[in-house]
Amino acid sequence: MTDNLEEVTDGVHHYSKEESYVAPKEKALQAQLEWFKDQKIGVMMHWGPYSQLGVVESWALSDEDAEWSREEIDWEHDSKSLKQQYVALNKTFHPIRFQPDAWADLAKDTGFKYLVFTTKHHDGFAMWDTKTTEYKITGSACPFHRHPYADVCKQLFDAFRARGLGISAYFSKADWHIPSYWTPNKTGSGYTRRGPSYDPKEDPALWEQFVQFTHEQILELLTNYGRIDMLWLDAGWVSPKNNQDIRLGEVVEKARKTQPWLLAADRTVGGPYENILTPEQMVPNKPIFVPWESCITMGSAFSFRYDDDYKSGRDLVHLLIEIVSKGGNLALNVAPQPDGRLPRGAVKRMKELGAWLQQFGESIYGTRPVSPYYLENMAFTRKGNIVYCFVFIHTKADLNGGSLTIPYEGAVDQVELMNNGQVLSFHRVENELVVNRSDWEGEHDLPYAYVLKLTIAL
Repeated sequence: MTDNLEEVTDGVHHYSKEESYVAPKEKALQAQLEWFKDQKIGVMMHWGPYSQLGVVESWALSDEDAEWSREEIDWEHDSKSLKQQYVALNKTFHPIRFQPDAWADLAKDTGFKYLVFTTKHHDGFAMWDTKTTEYKITGSACPFHRHPYADVCKQLFDAFRARGLGISAYFSKADWHIPSYWTPNKTGSGYTRRGPSYDPKEDPALWEQFVQFTHEQILELLTNYGRIDMLWLDAGWVSPKNNQDIRLGEVVEKARKTQPWLLAADRTVGGPYENILTPEQMVPNKPIFVPWESCITMGSAFSFRYDDDYKSGRDLVHLLIEIVSKGGNLALNVAPQPDGRLPRGAVKRMKELGAWLQQFGESIYGTRPVSPYYLENMAFTRKGNIVYCFVFIHTKADLNGGSLTIPYEGAVDQVELMNNGQVLSFHRVENELVVNRSDWEGEHDLPYAYVLKLTIAL
């Protein structure tokens, strides 16, 4: 892929084009990508000092992004004071109710297969015991630094890994706290933007300081914190095409000497270190036939919000089915509270999703997309000689008996109702299956979706 990488835009977000994808040649990476495609659902977590305020993570520090990122900031209108207040949040961040084992147990029990955790967002606050800065969860200014769980990344990674779940380490390539990126004497009027406060070409020595700082942080995470399955890189503007070359390949290849399976997701940058595409807060209109993962919030934002509105269990199941039928994974963001617990509303939704997955997970995990992929009220996946047909349930009328027309063109030997094993009679009308069924088996609560197992003729 070249610096002229094209991007796809849906809403305000971008993701790299499938046609520009560079498939890895290494056998270990190819195997890891197959593993990734089998997992289907991970829990993403944005957590840091900003959680105390219930506002968007990091972005309020950027004057360039003030119009949208400061919408909920109603106590301070002076930009300089606001930034000072935000930076000082580390001095009050004290999540003494942090429950790494409870988080991991919940994720395991509700069908999630991996964790995507924000080790550091753009604000530069590190959630691990880095040796590169004191602006960290284990720094002396942070009251949590004496807690036995102070090294948050270690606690979470160990807890999730112990339960057989994968680890994806989110890391922002930008750092709005370190002076080698945002340099106080180079900001002029104090106006801040996403990129560095200077031109790296005009001050290559200072930029090299930032590169070395970034390499050291990444290598700490990839050498001192056990097996990492993927390095999930945000801040796509930090790239060679914007004269912000952090020489990512050097550090990734160094890490792969001990972790040869390590995937990299250099979001929107493209090239050999964007092993998966990462649509954000949306689902692509059509199937994508290279590895991809949509990161979507359970609530209204990636960061914690007080009294947030969460997507319903039905919406979450339908969202997961749509993504999987189009060939992707869902990284469902659940934002922890500032005290270290997960919100009750989020826990409830995870359990609702998990209950459906416990019954129908066979049709999700380890599957691959199959035509006709995703339709308005149906979706399809395949595993071996089984095609799974999802029938979305919205109202009680969807449970009525009669015939069900399935636009699947392949030869089928048997149609089975997955939840109870009932074999259904069917016949073919041209390129469609017409399945005869009685009323769906009644349940106390309206189900989210039923699954039909189509045994295909090989």
